[in-house]
Amino acid sequence: MSDLPNGYTWARKLRVRHLESLLVLEEAGTLTEAATRLHMTQPAMSHWLAEMEALVEAPLIIRGRRLELTLAGELMKQLAISVLGDVAKTGQALNAAAQGKSSCLRIGTVWAGVASLLPRTVACFQQEHPDVSITVTEAPFSNLLEQLARKELDIAVGMLDARAYQGQLVHEILFEDDICIVVGRGSPLWGDTSLHTLKSLADRQWITPQKSTAMRSQLDAAFVDAGIAWITPKVETSAITTLITLLHHGDYIGACSEAMTQVQMVRGTLHRIKIDRRVKFGAVGIVWNKETPSSTVNEFIITAKLMANTADASLES
Repeated sequence: MSDLPNGYTWARKLRVRHLESLLVLEEAGTLTEAATRLHMTQPAMSHWLAEMEALVEAPLIIRGRRLELTLAGELMKQLAISVLGDVAKTGQALNAAAQGKSSCLRIGTVWAGVASLLPRTVACFQQEHPDVSITVTEAPFSNLLEQLARKELDIAVGMLDARAYQGQLVHEILFEDDICIVVGRGSPLWGDTSLHTLKSLADRQWITPQKSTAMRSQLDAAFVDAGIAWITPKVETSAITTLITLLHHGDYIGACSEAMTQVQMVRGTLHRIKIDRRVKFGAVGIVWNKETPSSTVNEFIITAKLMANTADASLES
């Protein structure tokens, strides 16, 4: 009795060679050409095909001048692509692990404060390490640190505070960032170059970061220092895309990290309002788990520091 409906028992005799043969056969179009590419005889190629068809209890090809896959053949082709892809990735990972490296890098980041630094670091790093794939996750910094502690991330980039000093976490400061007051084309202050007091802007329609963020804490402290007890934001968001879109669709005013502001001003998407005080954001840094050492992580950190220093030098010049 067939066990195909009951799960994976039918696949226990399935081999990587079966899957490889099917992909080569579909690409080659004939048994003779597929056998040549796999360095085997045509009877041997036919044997592999017959074995696989017996396992799935269905024909996999339609014979003609050029072979075509049946519906069952298409399903097995998708399985072959998935399995052989995973095998190749695992092989790369094993080879990297044997050298004390990693074939992939999982990075967590917050948009505020990193701006162009992280993209430039990733691009530069992959020029030197083209075999390393990178996954970037955006989330609140507290979430990123929790994922670091659980070893679900390799690196986190964001605003450093006491949370970055947890036992198994270590960090490097990349640069010091400030908070800028910004508007979009929806504001009458677009293009305004005069100096404003922070207090004079308090009654405007504010878009602020959410209360749980480091930027919001620093911004609230600046308002208190300016003699403003409290502002009621019209919108609270930590998403740069939402901030920019709203600033262009209404008479809003918002807060953004200086690093991000510089990038967006070059693109013509934000205008910085001059105010009577410096609002410090804090140190932007890179954090990793010392319990999961990797030369790949170390090399990425070195690249990030180089990119940060290059940015500092360009600003000074």
